[in-house]
Amino acid sequence: MNKKVITVIIICFLFSINKALAHTPNDTINVIRYSNFENNLDDLIKHWHINKSIKHNYTELVDTNEVPEFSDSIYINRLQSIPSIISLPYNKIVRNYIHVYTKQRRENVGTMIGLSEYYFPKIEEIFENYGIPTELKYMAVIESALNPRAVSRVGATGMWQFMYGTARMYDLTINSYIDDRRDPVKSAHAAALFMKDLYSMFKDWTLVIAAYNCGPGNVNKAIRRTGGKRDFWELYYYLPRETRGYVPAYIAASYTFNFYKEHNIKPIYPELSIATDTISISSNIHFKQISEVLNIPMKALRDLNPQYKQNIIPAKSNFLSITLPLDYIGNFIDQKDSIVNYKKSLYFNADNSIRNPKKSYYTPQAPTNKDKLIYTVKSGDNIGFISSWYNVRASDIRYWNNIRRNMIRTGQKLYIYVPKGKSKHYAGINKMSFEEKQKRVGKSTARPSEPINKKRDKNYVYYKVRRGDTLWEIARKYHGITENDILKLNNMSSARSLRAGQYIKIKRKS
Repeated sequence: MNKKVITVIIICFLFSINKALAHTPNDTINVIRYSNFENNLDDLIKHWHINKSIKHNYTELVDTNEVPEFSDSIYINRLQSIPSIISLPYNKIVRNYIHVYTKQRRENVGTMIGLSEYYFPKIEEIFENYGIPTELKYMAVIESALNPRAVSRVGATGMWQFMYGTARMYDLTINSYIDDRRDPVKSAHAAALFMKDLYSMFKDWTLVIAAYNCGPGNVNKAIRRTGGKRDFWELYYYLPRETRGYVPAYIAASYTFNFYKEHNIKPIYPELSIATDTISISSNIHFKQISEVLNIPMKALRDLNPQYKQNIIPAKSNFLSITLPLDYIGNFIDQKDSIVNYKKSLYFNADNSIRNPKKSYYTPQAPTNKDKLIYTVKSGDNIGFISSWYNVRASDIRYWNNIRRNMIRTGQKLYIYVPKGKSKHYAGINKMSFEEKQKRVGKSTARPSEPINKKRDKNYVYYKVRRGDTLWEIARKYHGITENDILKLNNMSSARSLRAGQYIKIKRKS
């Protein structure tokens, strides 16, 4: 091949790159929306085994003196070399997400790469069994930064970020003691089943990735609005803004985990042994019993078993499992009876039921320079109302009274702390009617459960919430509607805001 032909090929190749970049949407990436990723990553590195490893090896984590730069053509060639059923195109959105991983957060990406040695083999095995492309494991990087305790602002939980309704649909247990959404293995099974269902709808893995993020309803709406087009980049502007960045972030994660060495990023491996095993248990056991008998740090047990919310394995009436470092499995089996009976009376009653299941793990501290008041919860009250009446934050009320989530009951006494010298100003609130309290702060005197037709927008379809309804169940009643659609339409931060008798918007009337 002569030099002229080679020159023409190179010019055509570079032209095709520039053309592709020129026609790639760029509105989202100018301000990269990856706050959830950053929050999950920041929380992840606080985990005991991660934090300990970073402290021991931080100086070896990355060579910060040399952050390589590469041309577009190198990125394209590398992406094309990754064995993947899922298309991995390159454009400036993908490039900027690559820079997020390899430049802006490179010091923490090494942590995820090291941790992937623990999680990815488990995920790959599960996905392989379901016939799911194993490379979809990189979605866990985007969803949660491989953080099994991740919780989004709308309550999506775990490494695969399941909402409550979807989790229950895929048989994940959620109760006061267990949240299987935080179980890396069980949640991966559920994620695989969910992806399989999405693929049966779209027959395209890139659209599966998009639908996992925004729901199949939003993807179907985008397809209809484009006249039936099914290519992600043609649907781009018709998808929710967060989803526009989700697929490029997935492509960038695939690139980073395959070519981190070329960017001088070094994995930081967890302090705990990657080799672990699970063992079945048929008796209630507290983590402290295991910790003190086998000399395993409590934080290590929590990191390996994040699904147990109260540090208790409630296995009295059914078999449950615990994950331990492989080195401890033999000792656990040999000393199982000793562990079960060790200080048993501190944690369990004579019938092996759990003692003090509602006992707090912290003691709220009364704030200084504040006056203390007591408010008695009335029927129809909620934390939001009470915080507005006393001009304090809802989070403070929860802290002062050791309240989990927003659960309060009629007749409950709440401690409220107001500025010093202001107690007289707020003293009468406890005896006021709901209407008087609302008028006092300039709010509507209508209770949320009361249907008020004049305040409902005639342009929307509404649904009256019934006792026991979940957001997922409500969304299923309406074709093409997702949980996130309802949350956004009603300016709700969480599905926990639902109340019986409440009217919520579902969609615009056609």
